[in-house]
Amino acid sequence: MEQSALRNVAPPRHRHRFFAYVAVVIGLAAALAVQSVVRDGLPGRTDPAFWVFAALAVVADTPPFVQGGRDEEAPTFPSVSFTFALLIAYGCAPAVVVQLAAVVVAAIWLKHAPWRAAFNAAQYIVSFCAAGAVLNAGGFDARRPDAHALLGGAAVLWVLAAAATWFVVNNLLVSTAVWLRFGGGWRRRFARAVVADALPNGALLLSAPGLVAAAHVDVWLVPLALVSLFAVRRMIKLAAQRSQAARRDPLTGLPNRKALERAVAAALQEHAERAEVGAAERRLALLLLDLDAFKQVNDALGHRVGDRLLVEVGERLTAAARASGPGNLVGRLGGDEFAVVVPHLKDTADARRSAAEIMSALAEPVLLDGLPIDVGASVGVAVYPEHGTDFAELMQHADVAMYDAKGRGDNLAVYAPESDHNTPERLSLLADLRRALESEQDGGIELYYQPQVELGTGAVVGVEALLRWRHPQRGPVDPEELIRVAEHSAVMRLLTLRIVDEAIGQLAAWRGSSPAAEGVRVAVNVSVRDLHTGEIADRIAARLHQMSVDPSRLELEITESALMADPRRVLATLARLEKLGVAIALDDFGTGYSSMLHLRRLPLAEVKIDRSFVLGVATDPDDAAIVRSMIDLARALGLRVVAEGVEDERTWRMLVEAGCDLAQGWYFARPMPPAQLLDWLARRPRSTVAHSG
Repeated sequence: MEQSALRNVAPPRHRHRFFAYVAVVIGLAAALAVQSVVRDGLPGRTDPAFWVFAALAVVADTPPFVQGGRDEEAPTFPSVSFTFALLIAYGCAPAVVVQLAAVVVAAIWLKHAPWRAAFNAAQYIVSFCAAGAVLNAGGFDARRPDAHALLGGAAVLWVLAAAATWFVVNNLLVSTAVWLRFGGGWRRRFARAVVADALPNGALLLSAPGLVAAAHVDVWLVPLALVSLFAVRRMIKLAAQRSQAARRDPLTGLPNRKALERAVAAALQEHAERAEVGAAERRLALLLLDLDAFKQVNDALGHRVGDRLLVEVGERLTAAARASGPGNLVGRLGGDEFAVVVPHLKDTADARRSAAEIMSALAEPVLLDGLPIDVGASVGVAVYPEHGTDFAELMQHADVAMYDAKGRGDNLAVYAPESDHNTPERLSLLADLRRALESEQDGGIELYYQPQVELGTGAVVGVEALLRWRHPQRGPVDPEELIRVAEHSAVMRLLTLRIVDEAIGQLAAWRGSSPAAEGVRVAVNVSVRDLHTGEIADRIAARLHQMSVDPSRLELEITESALMADPRRVLATLARLEKLGVAIALDDFGTGYSSMLHLRRLPLAEVKIDRSFVLGVATDPDDAAIVRSMIDLARALGLRVVAEGVEDERTWRMLVEAGCDLAQGWYFARPMPPAQLLDWLARRPRSTVAHSG
């Protein structure tokens, strides 16, 4: 994102005032050049030292010696060393004329635009004339002083003052031009130019007195300076290559995380400078993109094909980013993760539009060795300043948005705080939850139970175990908030094991001591994390055996999203649980991505219709039709159907007519602690017409 000092590409933001400034500097330089030539004249043709300095100045600005190249932000021109020596030894006019020749040579091989070459020449002329004025003010004899005089006394101080004047004037001219062209703070531009230029040009300027002294001894000692310049050029080039390699991904050649961080920092600084001068506020978006099913490509086709796929994806994203807008930058973070920096946006909606345009690059399959490979991806978008004020914060929030997109089965999501499970408040809550789970006491964690009623008879045949937590300072914590905090962390495992232990322990406690609860089934929710390993099956088997509880009295509820996250591992765990005798229910049926194939493959005993559909059964014909269709589908597959969220008699009667098996909701009873549940069951006939609890 960082603009070079006077790069040829991209029109200036303030074209008129920028080129007016360029014209003024060129006009001033022309006047000063003519004045100096008239005043000082040129050295005689027979002076060999002059011609050696002049020839070396022109040769030094050819590619083998220039520090940096066509694509570098600020190349350093060694001709300055020889032309400053000419200023010391022969005056301003010879230095100006030779520097003009060197600028022409550099402009040809660097392919500078004519206006840029003219400005470069002008900046040098003004700088040399200012330095010459300092030497003249000190009474410095610019007509070839002897080496001893040059190396001692006040002459050295005047030469140093002239070098400092050249350095300051040159950087003032250049930084002002950059400021007028690209905007931002002038002071920052000047400070940056001084820091970047101090070592290379300072060294060149201060080597000039030594060259003059060497010429006084023997003029043929001067060309030896080219050897050191060439060596320095090689060392700088190697250092630049190492530096570039450190900022590039070795496989795709794209910028890596470090380079992206620098680009974002520069862009945010530019945004801040625009705000300081009252310019229209702009947005910056960071897009984090993760390829879907890339592991399967590596496993099936090998890592070489996977690498070629990554290279092709990088090229497509780069082309799409350039087409989407100027200044967009694509980088690879590692693995199958890419990032895109989009710096010039109006608002969040504009960021979403740009992200969609860039994502369209992956719509077509990638053809590798004649095999078309579909490349899906999920992208998360974070926007400055709404979602972060630095690279780390934007990256963190883009990562949250990306996983939000994956979780919703979408390919694009903009960061939303409610989807962020890593806020300081939630992290604090998570730490408190971990301490509560690991404490020897209950920690305020308990299970409430909501009855499930058989619609045909009104009999209570099961209960769903629902988590409740009373925080010592915050009081009751919303269950949905609690699950959101825990499900993306290792704490979810501790929470699930605690719930399983409590539920099985409760079944054991009811056995023989409470006739009202005899035969009642307990349903427990488990997350996708719980199903990825066999630990949950091992724990349930051990606890059922330890408590002598009939496995058929325990039911595990899984969501459709858990099934779709990793079907192979989930099915393996579910198969073990079914073999154990534990029933499996599909929760939130209708809100996910289940198909007939998935329903047939799963060892299901029951499906639960999500409350979002059940609530509208009595008032919305569409919801009623959807619920009837889901009941018919489940019954055709031989599955029991439970309707969640039944809150009135009319809904209950419509579900009975539709053939639904079971229901739960406030119409029957609210969730209640174990003791209250037993009282409720004891007061309720085992078989009765359903009525409000």
